[in-house]
Amino acid sequence: MQLTKTEIDEHNKSLLVKHEHSFRFVASQIPDCEKIIRLLQEFQIAIPSWALGTGGTRFGRFAGGGEPRSLEEKIEDVGLLNTLNRASGAISLHIPWDIPKDYAAIMQLAAHYGLRFDAVNSNTFQDQPDQVYSYKFGSLQHIDKIIRKQAIEHNIGVIEQGVKLGSDSLTVWLADGSCFPGQLNFRRAFENTLDGLREIYTALPSHWKMYIEYKAFEPNFYSMSVGDWGQSYLYASKLGPKAYTLVDLGHHLPHANIEQIVSLLLMEGKLGGFHFNDSKYGDDDLTVGSINPYQLFLIFNELVEGMDTRGMNHAKDLGWMIDASHNVKDPLEDLLQSVEAILIAYTQALLVDRNALVAAQNETDVSKCQEILQQAYRTDVRSLVAEARCRSGGALQPLALFRKLNMRKSLITKRGLKTTATGL
Repeated sequence: MQLTKTEIDEHNKSLLVKHEHSFRFVASQIPDCEKIIRLLQEFQIAIPSWALGTGGTRFGRFAGGGEPRSLEEKIEDVGLLNTLNRASGAISLHIPWDIPKDYAAIMQLAAHYGLRFDAVNSNTFQDQPDQVYSYKFGSLQHIDKIIRKQAIEHNIGVIEQGVKLGSDSLTVWLADGSCFPGQLNFRRAFENTLDGLREIYTALPSHWKMYIEYKAFEPNFYSMSVGDWGQSYLYASKLGPKAYTLVDLGHHLPHANIEQIVSLLLMEGKLGGFHFNDSKYGDDDLTVGSINPYQLFLIFNELVEGMDTRGMNHAKDLGWMIDASHNVKDPLEDLLQSVEAILIAYTQALLVDRNALVAAQNETDVSKCQEILQQAYRTDVRSLVAEARCRSGGALQPLALFRKLNMRKSLITKRGLKTTATGL
């Protein structure tokens, strides 16, 4: 379904007086307000194709109504999100769950909704119906060269599909590892994985990037062949300048200092991108900012500082994507909330007085450093985010409009009550 400009304008008109009052108050306190709004208008967060259906756990999945039954319907849903928030202008495909049947038609449909294709994602963490060899005991790490070759060829095929879609990056996440001590030789697993990644890296077009994603545990619980940022960084460093580490916020052990990881990877020029979500215990697939919004702000604080130090473009030089698909929420509502949380944290980080913070750090004034950060974090920037969205043609309150127009009901009417998104 598509929203009309009239529907958005009527929604915004009903909220305009209250919004303008809040916006004027916040803007009067921020010297660089217009610059921040321009940065917000440029900032886009890619939506993964697998997040448009209801997710699940190892114990079960409770499908929602009106889920997208095809890649075309997934593009339609991302188009709807982008119409509402004007910050979701890209879709990231998971292969083989979302292989286009007609690339030209898919490209045309995406263009109709003002979307581009972000990173393509390979899948060697599960067996497919037509697959010859199983990944039960790993893919690129596997002791059997034939199975490693199958995984390499799959990744190269994903690159070829991405080229047809105008993508420029490949995300590799490996479920490889072991569940029991002695199950595999760590060094040999690393070397096999590196050899496989090298073959995939060689197949990258000259302007492409490879993102190497890590995860501390699951589905293997004793070791992972790319278990932390250090291992990912080691692979990326050995591969070359087109290989980078990708940080997924849920792929860490509890209490990991993700903001420090981000800072060091930026310093080394090896931070490639982000998968945003939130977690209480592990890879919980929770809505961004729903558990620990202060940590999200602290991460963005390091991102902004690091990107500015290196002269990077905030919107284009890193890959920004959501990676969450929970069991109990409407997927589109979850994504609207996640994008909003990301933009709020980014805006708060832009408010940090960098000169004052550096001076306080140089004076080892610990209390002042805390006050400077928390002053930015405690600033209510929602009206700034809404103003940027409104100026770009979006809704002042995307979630409220989604609910007011009963968009989920419309999707159920069109697609059916019992539907399952492809790949889930």
